[in-house]
Amino acid sequence: MKPRPEDAAALVTGASRGIGAATAKALAADGWTVGVNYRRDADGAQATAHAIATAGGRAFVVPGDVSDPDAAERLLADLAGQSGAPVLALVNNAGVRADGLALQLDDDMWDAVVHTNLTSAFRLTRRALGPMLRARHGRIVNVASIVGPRANAGQANYAAAKAGLIGLTKTVAVEVARRGVTVNAVAPGFIETDMTADVLDEGSLAAIPARRLGTPEDVAACVRFLASREAAYVTGSTVVVDGGLSA
Repeated sequence: MKPRPEDAAALVTGASRGIGAATAKALAADGWTVGVNYRRDADGAQATAHAIATAGGRAFVVPGDVSDPDAAERLLADLAGQSGAPVLALVNNAGVRADGLALQLDDDMWDAVVHTNLTSAFRLTRRALGPMLRARHGRIVNVASIVGPRANAGQANYAAAKAGLIGLTKTVAVEVARRGVTVNAVAPGFIETDMTADVLDEGSLAAIPARRLGTPEDVAACVRFLASREAAYVTGSTVVVDGGLSA
């Protein structure tokens, strides 16, 4: 059994680097036509798409800022139009940080993180569900964080957004389960990416039972499974990918 439907596309937001790029490549390896979304890093997105094509896969670059209220309609329509296939998988990966103690966080810092990390995922999910429900097949995977259920000082906005993303995941999952659509989340711990380079140190490594940082590919492997047919009975779940940090 093939891991995904015939002639189906998958949109990965924030796929120009890190977890998003690794996820786009992993889904393409399973035969998905992949939409590589980016906001600023056009070169990175093109590199991801080129790597997929070189490996024998099919990818389209889909630019757009997911925090834009009109982005969901535009991105999904763009991918469906370019690929000629329905978008039956969505990976909400795009995210930003604006750290500071709660007393220091202003409204702009709060809004930027919540809108990008949570509101955009809701809008994309809402727009993506229609074709999935009609096809009676769909996979939505939200990239959350262990910071959602686990406190991390200086990230009240980020933690609130990621905790909200887990709540969104569970709620939508039970709403659409009867129609063959699954909604899950992955919660990475300390993953070695550009986004976390300024917060990881020797103390971070010492706190991880696995005694190593995670890689984007570690997270992508879980997303790949959750997007596959083999995960048809897994929904409303959050898979923690943290080397035992939160055990």
